[in-house]
Amino acid sequence: MKASIQGLGVVGAFGCGVAALKESLLQGPHSPGELIFTAEGEERRMAAYRADPAPLERFVSKRETRRVDHFSKLALLGACLALEDAGALEGPRDDLGLIIASGYGATRTTFGFLDSVIADGDPCASPTLFSNSVHNAAAAHVAIQLRITGPTLTVSQFEMSVASALGSALAWLAEGRVRRVLFGAVDEICPVLGYCHRRFFGASPGPIAPFDLERHSAVPGEGAAFLLLDSGGSSRYGLIAGVELRRIRAGQQLPGHTAFILNVDGHPPCSGHYSRLLPTGAGVAAFTPHYGSFPTGQALDLAVAALALRDGRLPPGICGEALPNGWQPATLDGGGVTCVTCDGDGYFGAIRLTASSENVKPDATGIKGMENGCQK
Repeated sequence: MKASIQGLGVVGAFGCGVAALKESLLQGPHSPGELIFTAEGEERRMAAYRADPAPLERFVSKRETRRVDHFSKLALLGACLALEDAGALEGPRDDLGLIIASGYGATRTTFGFLDSVIADGDPCASPTLFSNSVHNAAAAHVAIQLRITGPTLTVSQFEMSVASALGSALAWLAEGRVRRVLFGAVDEICPVLGYCHRRFFGASPGPIAPFDLERHSAVPGEGAAFLLLDSGGSSRYGLIAGVELRRIRAGQQLPGHTAFILNVDGHPPCSGHYSRLLPTGAGVAAFTPHYGSFPTGQALDLAVAALALRDGRLPPGICGEALPNGWQPATLDGGGVTCVTCDGDGYFGAIRLTASSENVKPDATGIKGMENGCQK
């Protein structure tokens, strides 16, 4: 089953909306912001890519979101932007399904609720924090605010969340359960995650060096990306042509005749698997320095791929001084793009996008043409 991308909504450290993402891709990534947390009784600061959901006020009043937390606001903003981009902010939504992927869930609210339990005991713990702490809270808020009456699902499989959730979206369309699916992914950063990152990895060295596969350079991030998917056959953003999620087998490699966008984000236990999966000489690009490291960052890779198919050209990737394994900067000439992510357990998720249904092949999509280079 293929699905056309009718609308795109993104929010991250680069700003809000497709135009902000494109500007960041062309001008180069912004410097990360700062996360403040307390450890061993002292205030600590670390680099982090922060996202601001303030533009949500353009779609939903402050009164309606007064009990909505940061995590769900990011999701709601991404969803509104995707519908606006598709010209679908108005009209009935009984044929619309909603699927949201998240790796961490509502971390700020979850740990806030635990703090209220510790401080006030079970009887007096905050009910507002509790109701917003569950993973599917974001989907509930989006469905309520946007009056989505179709089926709703939340998927959490850490780095594989995006591929897993997108596979479910394609299944819904194939079954005819709905005609359209609002698919999205969201994750947030919080002081507890900052503390854990500091304890596990030390101070964030930054900037993220995607293709320095053996060095830890991850900088935590947050953001959301939403796609309005339709079972129709054409779109300015191209088509989702297939999703693959499985364990990497010995000797297995993805077909090389495609442009690869890799979610390499500075975590060596994950980054090392890309060398096993991609052939020598593959055309690769990475854009994680624009939005940081978080489990569902592959959804923003999807947004970059959709923009590339719309514009007919991949933006400059972040390569550093040299690419390993004989890889080359990815190129695009009306063909397709494959977004790939790997986790630390040896699983990979590959999502194939193509500009038109005629270009879809059984395993991957064709790729040839012009050099795009890379940013250092």
